[in-house]
Amino acid sequence: MRNQKVNLKTEKELQKLILQEKAKGIPDIEIGQKYGVTFRYIERLITKSKGVNISSLSISKKIKTLQPKDFKEEHTTVWSFKQRGNWATHSGEYRGNWSPYIPRNVILKYSKLGKLVLDYFCGAGTTAVECKLLGRKCIALDINDKAIEIAKNNINFTVESQQLRLIDEKSNFKIYEPELSVGDARNLSLLKNNSVDLICAHPPYANIIHYTDSKEGDLSFLDINEFLKEMSKVAKESFRVLKPGKQCAILIGDTRRKKHVIPLGFELINVYLNAGFKLKELVIKRQHNCKTTGFWYANSIKYNFLLLAHEYLPIFEKPKTHPPLSVRERGVNYGLLIPTLKKPLLKKKLDEFETTTVWILPEKDFEKHLNKNVIDRYSNGKEYSTIILSTRKNKESFIRERDQKTKELLFIKSPLLSNKLSYSNINCYLTELKNIVEQDLASIKKGGFLVIQIQDVRINKYIEPLAKRVVDMLNIDNLWIREIIIVTKDGVHSKTQSLKDDLEITHQYLLVYGVIAKGGK
Repeated sequence: MRNQKVNLKTEKELQKLILQEKAKGIPDIEIGQKYGVTFRYIERLITKSKGVNISSLSISKKIKTLQPKDFKEEHTTVWSFKQRGNWATHSGEYRGNWSPYIPRNVILKYSKLGKLVLDYFCGAGTTAVECKLLGRKCIALDINDKAIEIAKNNINFTVESQQLRLIDEKSNFKIYEPELSVGDARNLSLLKNNSVDLICAHPPYANIIHYTDSKEGDLSFLDINEFLKEMSKVAKESFRVLKPGKQCAILIGDTRRKKHVIPLGFELINVYLNAGFKLKELVIKRQHNCKTTGFWYANSIKYNFLLLAHEYLPIFEKPKTHPPLSVRERGVNYGLLIPTLKKPLLKKKLDEFETTTVWILPEKDFEKHLNKNVIDRYSNGKEYSTIILSTRKNKESFIRERDQKTKELLFIKSPLLSNKLSYSNINCYLTELKNIVEQDLASIKKGGFLVIQIQDVRINKYIEPLAKRVVDMLNIDNLWIREIIIVTKDGVHSKTQSLKDDLEITHQYLLVYGVIAKGGK
């Protein structure tokens, strides 16, 4: 509702005044309070008037430095950048653009000097700027001509090769000017088959943020199902143009509807896997702009929801050949997989609950902190059962009896996933997990919760995304996924210094399902 102190005759007059305020650099929150409009109203007004979704109408392009200070490559599967990065011409003016730390890490790890990088969701040109700074060729496309104008402005800076100091890349360094043009990611006919060395792109998250004023071909106006259908065309073209053995990195996030999470990230991973890609890595990118105190903390507890604080960075690979079946099936026999009913170890008291979808817990007593957060949040510390899914190691293993009591929470933990597994082991595990859920679901009260603690595993050189596979598998009428939580240990990422080809998997998931009446939401 608009502030009554400002008496405006027409909507056109209101919009003119808002744009004038934006041009002066007045923050959106102050504009909203003064004129009684929402952030979304301001965002759409700017997109309509400028043809592109930007947060500021006057940005200084003065370059203070060409490189991030004290940059180190990431070696684990959790990437966390407290500052978004403002070296060279990088800025946050283009709404929803990704931190330059992401393409910098991807480009350095998965491409070499002078090789070709493709970004078909160019936006403000973050990837293109990084390619120029890192000595890579770049082709960048965007459906929006106004975005390409901004990107061309951002790559318009002069740099000498001796100004750039790169880790282990000091020889044969050459600067290449990126090639930017208007284009559609669904049609890459300008590129030949097997011609690209790396794809590095940040698509819209369906229709969460609109990037144009209803421009034809803009995927950010599509609802989820239609968005995924069109992204399947993008994935198919990506597979065609990428060289065998090379990588394709895509940043994507989840969204919410009716207080429940929509696993858009996992859905898009399926789209690229169906196009023929393998999953080389599945990185979690942590967001730092989530408020977790005061109003947000109180409401997180009161309404039992978490603020979305993570995105997924799947790194796909176009395989050279298919591994022989004999290699794929190596591993121990998990035919003796058994569930056991057990009370988990709990921390006696928590200072406060975790309130975002990223839980960074102390390495000491990690499981106690995790268990306490889950049990207290989703069962109030009572009326719950915990099942440990493991292998029989000796004759004294306790095979559980069916728990007949109704409960608020069923918590399933899978410590066996820390072992080396084969594809047949994974299939055995998923079958047993589904059996447990189907057998025990009736014992959970309506309005109660099912929580599954799980982690991705690496088999040979590829990731088996078990959290995604469980979400795909548990398509049960009276289960509705409420949260996808990322859990990791504090400090573990700074300790990892390995420069090996594979990233160290340092995260787990909590899949939180709400139990509802059949056929209802």
